[in-house]
Amino acid sequence: MNEIIKGMGFHHIALEANDFEKTLRFYKALGMKEVSRWGKPEKTIAMLDVGDGGIIEIFSDGSDERFHANGKWAHFALGVDDVEAAYKTALAAGGEPLTPPKTVALDSYPEKKTIRIAFVKGPSGEEVEFFKYV
Repeated sequence: MNEIIKGMGFHHIALEANDFEKTLRFYKALGMKEVSRWGKPEKTIAMLDVGDGGIIEIFSDGSDERFHANGKWAHFALGVDDVEAAYKTALAAGGEPLTPPKTVALDSYPEKKTIRIAFVKGPSGEEVEFFKYV
């Protein structure tokens, strides 16, 4: 719980898609549900619920030039129950393989943790991580 800004929590991350419809199909194929859409044909915006109330907001006007000017996230991680199944689903939906599922023992503190992760590249070049503590 955030003690400085009461009630703060994750709401959404925004992606400027190179191909809006292809990007929507990809994330919907991962099981995300479109909860709203607005805008004009030249700039459409859609919000997809990832499954736990967190949102990916997709903008139709993405371009590599704009990414370089405004920055781009390194990756975003989706917590899942089955990393292998999520990875295979993403590949079947058109994602490109980056890192196949693997287990990583972290030298973390205050306690050691082990994670299971996999990465794919989405339709706009974004990196998507599937993540589970094991």
